[in-house]
Amino acid sequence: MAVAILQLYLKSYLSLTEPQPMIRTRIKAIDALKEAQKIAFAPFVFQTVVCLRDLGILQLIFENDRGGLTLTEISEHLQLSDYGIGVLLEIAESSNMVRKNEAGAFQLTKTGYFLTYDPTVQVNINFTQDVCYQGLFHLKEAIKNEKPEGLKVFGNWQTIYQGLSELDAEVQKSWFAFDHHYSDGIFEEALPIVFQNKPSHIFDIGGNTGKFALKCLNFDTMVRLTIFDLPGQLEKALQNIRKNNFDHRVSGKEIDWLQPTPSLPTGADCIWMSQFLDCFSEEEIQSILTTCVAAMSSDTTLIINETFTDRQEHAHAKFALEATSLYFTALANGNSKMYDSKTFYRLIDRVGLTILEDRKLGKYHTLLTCKKK
Repeated sequence: MAVAILQLYLKSYLSLTEPQPMIRTRIKAIDALKEAQKIAFAPFVFQTVVCLRDLGILQLIFENDRGGLTLTEISEHLQLSDYGIGVLLEIAESSNMVRKNEAGAFQLTKTGYFLTYDPTVQVNINFTQDVCYQGLFHLKEAIKNEKPEGLKVFGNWQTIYQGLSELDAEVQKSWFAFDHHYSDGIFEEALPIVFQNKPSHIFDIGGNTGKFALKCLNFDTMVRLTIFDLPGQLEKALQNIRKNNFDHRVSGKEIDWLQPTPSLPTGADCIWMSQFLDCFSEEEIQSILTTCVAAMSSDTTLIINETFTDRQEHAHAKFALEATSLYFTALANGNSKMYDSKTFYRLIDRVGLTILEDRKLGKYHTLLTCKKK
């Protein structure tokens, strides 16, 4: 068996070293093969990370990082078998999460440190594990059927948003943590832009849990808001508004943008959409924007907050957004993604809006302020 595997591996390597009709790159064949093997076993590495973190192994190693800890010391401290700890640390070492020092003790690498303590990485790990991992098994079905086939691991809904309020508590926790991590940080920076024309009435489209609405209510003591969302999310938002004693300045309206001919009332000075439109296909985005235009006066501003793939400073941020697109495909709705800015520019122009301001916010976000042409 071992000989057969070795022969297959050698055949694979030799085929890569021979001239092939492929795009030429500077990477050596053996390095390309290494990358291919890492991808082939990526789920094993990810589940190893989850185990090392949840069992407290990475934290224990870091807390004893000066001299490191041997396999036996880790096993004794956590009361787990040498075997169990060993198989995890072997792949962790090969994946550059940990290293062995000269004394044979394990220490964290920089990669291992970020996997353990970086807040963004932790949010991404939890989102992948709790929300996406099982559903991604159905990605091929989702691609073929253009439906979120992976959502059936949680329930029988058309989109994840319809069932969000009914998901298990741990899944909800990881979903909202992911959503809030990539939006809440820019709210403070966005508020002066939202209020630069002193709006008296703001429409919050896709109000989620009401966090942005609360920011607005505290920022301006006179502003009124109407939150538009699906019934489950809207009720959560209004509960949070009531808890903070702002219900006299806030109203809510249930809306399902996937139903025929959704409509908005008139009267808004500002319409706010934060990471909302990426939850829809291009055709649906155009329809939503058209509905907004119909409700806007010449003085109404429409502000769109998004994380565009072509506006990311670092490659890892672009990679994370592209991975998130597969969540939309497999679980969220089957037809949306994280878009580039050119797509939004095109759709905004098509529905009769013009962009007054294009501003970068925080590390990842772009704020587009629009008005009717």
